Amino acid sequence: MRKVILENILKKFCADNFMKKTDLQKLNIPDKPGVYFFLKGKEILYIGKATSLGDRVKSYFDKDLIETRGPIVLDMVFKADKIKWQTADSMLEALILEAELIKKHQPKYNTKEKSDKSFNYVCITKEKLPKVIIVRGKNVKHQMFNKIFGPYTNSSQLKEAMKIIRPIFPFLDEKSKNYYKFYKQVDLVPDISSTNGIKKYKNDIKNLELFFEGKKKRILENLQKEMKKYAKQREFEKAGEVKRQIFALQHINDVALITSDTKISLPISSLRIEAYDIAHMSGKNIVGVMTVIENREVAKHQYRKFKIKTQSGTNDTGALKEVLERRLAHPEWPFPAFIVVDGGIAQINTAKAILAKMGPKIDVISVLKDERHKPKNIIGDKNIVSKYKREILLINSEAHRFAINYHKNMRTKNFLK
Repeated sequence: MRKVILENILKKFCADNFMKKTDLQKLNIPDKPGVYFFLKGKEILYIGKATSLGDRVKSYFDKDLIETRGPIVLDMVFKADKIKWQTADSMLEALILEAELIKKHQPKYNTKEKSDKSFNYVCITKEKLPKVIIVRGKNVKHQMFNKIFGPYTNSSQLKEAMKIIRPIFPFLDEKSKNYYKFYKQVDLVPDISSTNGIKKYKNDIKNLELFFEGKKKRILENLQKEMKKYAKQREFEKAGEVKRQIFALQHINDVALITSDTKISLPISSLRIEAYDIAHMSGKNIVGVMTVIENREVAKHQYRKFKIKTQSGTNDTGALKEVLERRLAHPEWPFPAFIVVDGGIAQINTAKAILAKMGPKIDVISVLKDERHKPKNIIGDKNIVSKYKREILLINSEAHRFAINYHKNMRTKNFLK
């Protein structure tokens, strides 16, 4: 009975919103990251974020809206008579902007299903050397913290965001005391061994606060002044460190957030895609991984780890060869329609040679990265790339994330021995 009622509501919704769907095309909503607003008159009903504002807003007018979003969102779209948007330079900044705007406007459809107590907040402690921690709403006590940012409704996206921010502004957290030496090796904590180092950390915390307030322009101005000051004092190493921060802010690598924001819809439900990546540090603790998309979504239970046994040094293609040989030795695992590797022509040729040698006819796609490990080109069959670009970026990002985490865990174990 409930299904019939919902179907009738949907039919009425589609009929009443026909003009809205045609008007949507006239709005010319950009294919850029940012936040969007559904309004009724001047009242903001709902605020959301998107990798592509145009694609996301259009999705609210699909016929399967009630199945994908539910009756509450359907009700919101039905009542709205206006759509606005604000672009951002990256998905990371869209995530932060969304939280600030929700906090400011308190749209009823953003808070209808959950209490703030179940959301997450980024909190900066009042200590002499402030810590940056994620706290559940029910545990936020304002007297304990100097600054509180949020709420953030998606905990996994917030954790990915913090992973992106931390290399730009290394900070202390609750685990820093036990793992400081290890975190210092991978530039995830500040150098607080000197007075100047402590001063730099406090400046970075101020800039981090500005970032969570959506004030990137002011941060860049602060860092430019800081870099010029160091250069004038001929402290070129420190000036170089600040220059790296400026570059990182201007070239934010937020693929993990982009792909986690995308709802993948493969045209063939049974299509399987596998991706492979290698991780190491100067040829030590070499590992490889396989990640999988199947049945229209990532299949984390089918991810696999490979501790590299036959290679030493920085031989990425040799490590990839070993991983593929070991994977293909498992015929009980379903074969993919195509595989995605991280790298260029060398990685493609290595994968093709192994596949030709061991039998299965499988296409190979490669994601080429820039110096900040951000995708700049996809190499392979043009039809596959055109049709499955988002899936390719998603599975490649998953492979990179999974490989890095596996490598870090192994390196930590070896470090603590």
